[in-house]
Amino acid sequence: MGIIDDGRSAAEGGARRTGGVVLPPARLADVARMAGVSKGTASKALNDKSDVRSETRLRVLEAAEALSFRPSAIARNLTSGRTGTVGILTNDLDGRFVLPILAGAEDALGAGEISVLLCDARGDAIREQRHLKTLLERRIDGLIVVGGARTEPRPTLGRDLPIPVVYAYAPSSSPDDLSLVSDNRLGGRVAAEHLWEIGRRRIAYIGGDASFVASREREEGARAALADLGGELIADGALYGDWTERWGRAMASRLLQSNPEIDAIIAASDGLARAALDVLRDQGRRVPEDVAVVGYDNWSIIVQNTRPELTSIDMELEAMGRLAASRLFGALSGHDLGSGVEALPVQLIVRASTVKDDLDGGSPG
Repeated sequence: MGIIDDGRSAAEGGARRTGGVVLPPARLADVARMAGVSKGTASKALNDKSDVRSETRLRVLEAAEALSFRPSAIARNLTSGRTGTVGILTNDLDGRFVLPILAGAEDALGAGEISVLLCDARGDAIREQRHLKTLLERRIDGLIVVGGARTEPRPTLGRDLPIPVVYAYAPSSSPDDLSLVSDNRLGGRVAAEHLWEIGRRRIAYIGGDASFVASREREEGARAALADLGGELIADGALYGDWTERWGRAMASRLLQSNPEIDAIIAASDGLARAALDVLRDQGRRVPEDVAVVGYDNWSIIVQNTRPELTSIDMELEAMGRLAASRLFGALSGHDLGSGVEALPVQLIVRASTVKDDLDGGSPG
């Protein structure tokens, strides 16, 4: 009498039916009995171990199929010596840069039936070590360390950890670790090239805090791109101050007063770009007809609510989180995790602050 599969696996609590009689879910012992092998051999065959003869493996697989047997994720993890959990350790859980990375990583890990344990050290080294100790005691299979608002290298957790570790957003201070970061120089270059392509030649830059490597690298990228194109970045006095919109307005006013012929501005953040838009509006400069503006971060709260909507560089942080999780999966499958810093591509999101949108109408003159 044949077995009718009702579409649910044993791991999901699915029942087997035979002749209209509902049977309990198949167990590993049932598969071993039908295949005529021990439970240990059945387990090895189902987990593709090399010390099982091919004919025995085939017999076990056929028995598992006939019984609609599917080993649960917990059983697979126990067999492989894993717990099916990954830790995510961050220092800035409230940061707008960290959350997209966490979302991307959790999305990828959840798709792989991996549970996530999240810890926020709040910038405290002692708290971070305490969280790390707790995560290791929970026997996590891997760890993603997500940087806070700053992108400067952070202290390594060391290479003697018993699990693979991937650093995201803020790199590890050790070249032996794998770090995934956003390519800030590329972002500055892409912004400058876009402005050049739409005919802008008098391009200025408004930086944030000079102690942030991201602000300096974005300027370096823009400057290098313009040099390659035969132009130059306007630099009038200090390019850097802080990340406040108050500073952005002061810098934009200074630049426009000293260089009234400016026809484009690249800002190191969306907040600074919004400040520049305020100054341009106050001075009666039309955006983008008179001056085009590009921001950085593609923070939806800002870019979709400025008038006109703001062209910005998206750091693709969710993709960074997914890649970090993917690298962990690879390491757990036996692939080399890799080392060093990998700068990931960014994307220019074009909106009406650089390309005229008739529906938006530009900023009021």
